[in-house]
Amino acid sequence: MSLQGKTALLTGAGRGIGRGCALALARRGATVVLNDRPNSPDLAAAVAEIESLGGRALALEADVFSRAGCDSLLRRSLEQVEGVDILVSNPAYSVRGRFLDYAPDIFEQVIHATLVAGFHMSQLVARHMAARGQGGKIIYISSVHASMPLQNAVAYNAAKAGLNHMALSIARELISHKINVNVIEPGWIDTPGERESFGAEYMAEQGRTLPWGRLGSPADIGNAAAFLASAEADYITGTIMRVDGGYMHKDA
Repeated sequence: MSLQGKTALLTGAGRGIGRGCALALARRGATVVLNDRPNSPDLAAAVAEIESLGGRALALEADVFSRAGCDSLLRRSLEQVEGVDILVSNPAYSVRGRFLDYAPDIFEQVIHATLVAGFHMSQLVARHMAARGQGGKIIYISSVHASMPLQNAVAYNAAKAGLNHMALSIARELISHKINVNVIEPGWIDTPGERESFGAEYMAEQGRTLPWGRLGSPADIGNAAAFLASAEADYITGTIMRVDGGYMHKDA
């Protein structure tokens, strides 16, 4: 699954799943443009890790929760690379809470940061890809939350379900441009954010209860992204790939 000669733009790539995807694409030869929020404490370390493996990585801070931030990110990327062949869209924001107590403004923030931001970034990149006329790959990072109404996650559940349907709609419209649009649905992944929420000990304990016997890793999602970004996946579009180690089939 060589990605030599390709350039990938990844949002939310400072740590966790985004970083795992960046590493996987870089290992296969892609030049990777890593984005994270302004003043990110993680972005420089992610770039250094990729460079230590012999890969080429660029770091660009931008607030991709806004249209202006997405536009700035793409414009500054194209000042440093010839074009964007691959987009891994990974903006997300989640606040857990009971539905009856959930703050309306937080609900709107989660929807905007997880769903609307994905629209903005992918539309801008898709316009660029269509104008170049060389096709492209757009990969959205969704979640099993899109299919499972998990408790205390009403906004995130809704945002990810909307993201899935949006991606499938976009896939239909971009077929004529030979732009592949696909979705990855991670299960429970061992990321810094999850450890901050649940604690390492609890997560290790819960991982042993899953069908695969462990939590997923960012590398698991990165490997899926590398496949969907590769020429081997040229005939795949409008697909939701669940990468969850059987999480959807776990006992209640």
